[in-house]
Amino acid sequence: MSRSHTARTDDAATWSPGPIDDDRFAAFARLCAEALNSHNASVERLEHYRAITDLDRTLAVFDGEQMVGTAVAHSFTMTLPGGQRPVAGVSGVGVWPTHRRRGILSALMRRQLADIRERGEAVAALFASEGGIYGRFGYGSASASAMITLRRGEAALRPDLPRDPGLQLRLASPGEVRDELSLVHQAAASTLVGEFARDKARWDLLLSGEERDRAGFSSLKCALAEDGTGPSGYALYRIRQQWDDHGVADCPLRVDQLYATTPAAHALLWEHVLTRDLVSTVSTALRPLDDPLFHLLSDKYPARSRLTDGLWIRLVDLPAALEQRSYAAPVDVVIEATDTYCPWNAGRWRLAADTGSAHCTMTDAEPDIRLDVSHLGAAYLGDTRLSSHLAAGSLTEETAGAAQRLDTALSLPTRPFCGVIF
Repeated sequence: MSRSHTARTDDAATWSPGPIDDDRFAAFARLCAEALNSHNASVERLEHYRAITDLDRTLAVFDGEQMVGTAVAHSFTMTLPGGQRPVAGVSGVGVWPTHRRRGILSALMRRQLADIRERGEAVAALFASEGGIYGRFGYGSASASAMITLRRGEAALRPDLPRDPGLQLRLASPGEVRDELSLVHQAAASTLVGEFARDKARWDLLLSGEERDRAGFSSLKCALAEDGTGPSGYALYRIRQQWDDHGVADCPLRVDQLYATTPAAHALLWEHVLTRDLVSTVSTALRPLDDPLFHLLSDKYPARSRLTDGLWIRLVDLPAALEQRSYAAPVDVVIEATDTYCPWNAGRWRLAADTGSAHCTMTDAEPDIRLDVSHLGAAYLGDTRLSSHLAAGSLTEETAGAAQRLDTALSLPTRPFCGVIF
């Protein structure tokens, strides 16, 4: 394990991040929890987090004997434009409160990016706890999610909902239908840009829960949509029993996950959660911006929505990342990229792509567009437009229309989305 000597400077070179062993995992988890102001550090949760953590992909910084910084990367298979690809899922990034502003985070990010490159992963992804942190490390905000609240009486569904007479709902505890949940998610994730495949350890974590974590809500309930051929959708949700001052039921329902592989399954599951007896409001934490729900409602305006950041994307190996991606239209453009933390990406790159293949090679040609690697990360999932950065003056277009042509080539028919914060 690498350790640094005690330091009182903000020089990132002073610190030496390195992986931890199993004996230090509890301290690693405690530091992450403290840095994020989390109190969810029970023995059960610690065991689940340990199960999803590859110690070889952890990084810790020490000030003498004290651990003062952490980061970890998960080895994901994530659906990107063009198919499922290996992606480094960055998480557990934290600095001990007494050691902020001393270069520890910079040291962690620099070492982690080098490690990711060495493993052959061209792309890294994360959910940001603060929006102002990760842009300077080359990450770009690449997707958004909707937080939706619907009040009882305002969530009328269209009378012409898609129906499948053979489709039935089964209410079960999630543990009873884990295999069915996995099958549905596996099928849905393969078509949803931004979703990553879940292994057993990840499912164990997602389905675990304790009373103190629920804020009075029930344990997870599961509604499974299925027919004779198998499952085609599920909703995981919680309900909190409560009554108003007049004794009238006022129970909120919170949807944690809802995935479906057919329009009829989507409709049946939303109808179920929106019409549960005694429920006053239905809310969701993370939903895609093009969720079918908006089109299942007779009136979408009462669906009170609030946007929040989704995935942040980092091109760790710029040419490899651009070559492994699919494109909606032909494009031939020279990109001049700056990259402070991955200097191997800096320079001029010619991207020549069509709907069947892509090649990205270093060139001496004059650039059509100059930008930071974070702008390419933001645009990589097809949801953030380079043209908007151009309008804001944060990138430079040397050839008129270059940003628009690249936006067209990077575009997707659906909005990217990841339904679980990792």
